[in-house]
Amino acid sequence: MILADATTDTLGFAGRLGADVGLNSAWVMVAAVLVMFMQAGFAMLEIGFVRGKNAGSVVAKILVNFALAALGFYAVGFALAFGGDGALLGTHGFFVAHAQDIPLAFPTNRHGVTAETLWFFEFVFCAVALAIVWGTTLERIKFGVYIVYAIVFSTVIYPVVAHWIFGGGWLATNIHVQDFAGSIVVDVCGAAGALAILLQLGPRRGKYGGDGRPHAIPGHNMPLFGLGVLILWLGWFGFNPGSTLTALDGRFPTIAMITQLAGSAGVVAAMVVMYAKTKTFDIGMAGNGAIAGLVAITGPAGYIDPWAAPIIGAVAGVIVVYGVLAIDQRIDDPVGALAAHGLAGMWGAIACGLFAAPRLAHHNLPGSRGGLLTTGSLHQLGSQLVGIAAVAAFTFSVSYAVFWLVGKTYGLRVSAQDENAGLDISEHGMYGYPEQFIPGAELVGYGAVPAGLRLGTGPMSDPEVTAGN
Repeated sequence: MILADATTDTLGFAGRLGADVGLNSAWVMVAAVLVMFMQAGFAMLEIGFVRGKNAGSVVAKILVNFALAALGFYAVGFALAFGGDGALLGTHGFFVAHAQDIPLAFPTNRHGVTAETLWFFEFVFCAVALAIVWGTTLERIKFGVYIVYAIVFSTVIYPVVAHWIFGGGWLATNIHVQDFAGSIVVDVCGAAGALAILLQLGPRRGKYGGDGRPHAIPGHNMPLFGLGVLILWLGWFGFNPGSTLTALDGRFPTIAMITQLAGSAGVVAAMVVMYAKTKTFDIGMAGNGAIAGLVAITGPAGYIDPWAAPIIGAVAGVIVVYGVLAIDQRIDDPVGALAAHGLAGMWGAIACGLFAAPRLAHHNLPGSRGGLLTTGSLHQLGSQLVGIAAVAAFTFSVSYAVFWLVGKTYGLRVSAQDENAGLDISEHGMYGYPEQFIPGAELVGYGAVPAGLRLGTGPMSDPEVTAGN
């Protein structure tokens, strides 16, 4: 029998649960709901960036992965991540039982949050990291691959990484890696998993010409992309300020301000760089500039003073432009996640080693130090590099092995014919935009749509496949 949190129930039923525990738990739950809403942001961003024939597949992907991550993290992942202070893994708290064995939660942490609050907050972080992986695979991956990897990711890969840094593992206690809200744990981890699948999955058909040069495959709805970016931006005010895990130390409003400054600087820097290169105000790069700035500030948010936030965000905005353009030459990443999350996440981790304030380092992670620019010491910068390397290497190697096994047994990508038709109809049996794709004679109840506007199949999608049929 799996026991609930009896101590919290007993005190709560008697009206004797501390006000600080109640207030902290309420704040962190609100923050967690904001982070959960980021799933809607990922959905809108990805739908906007794909072609119309694949729009509906994003919805199924988001829902199923979010659900599987919740179940996996509840049964196993949370315990491995936060159930004790072992160097490599936690050992208690499976099915979120025995709250007294969770060091970060009440009652072990007398002024903390309840175990259920901590579970929900950390679960939505896991779900965001998983979403980063899948954004890179759009328009050609088999749906079953999502299911297998979501289970492994939520029960093994992410929990191990989270324990090493968030849960008191070796990177936190021995190396003193600073990562306030997850530039490494969430973003570098997600990007490493994404790289592992992309190297095996291959590009979308038509992405690269015979000479190897990349062809643009424009998304079908930039307004939805913009909405997705803004929803993600809103979610970051749960991501970073909520990682205080308390409402009582006065830090979360400052962290919210730091988050906003970095995101804003990322937008401006990316727009300036892209205009200098193309003489256009690129919509996609503006959005990726925002994401990169927010990703980069995720790790340092609780460790820096506000003056450093625009610098960190602006550098991330520059990195994402050059990163997206460089990666696109060799790897097909439809949403630019390798640059916006991977490269910007690495920069955010490095930024701790440059800008961390000594007093905040001591407050958040005793034993860690201020950055090079605040202390003149390279010590913390070295710790950050170790953290990046360890998380990237572990996540990439395990993910690569999982995807290799799946590829050998089930297969990673759909057939050329299914890719040409679109994943909506080939994988899910329905269209996201039926009036555009279903033959006119079958469009009962819809207005007439000229055949030329029903895009996504036939010669306008992939002449090679169509000719082959």
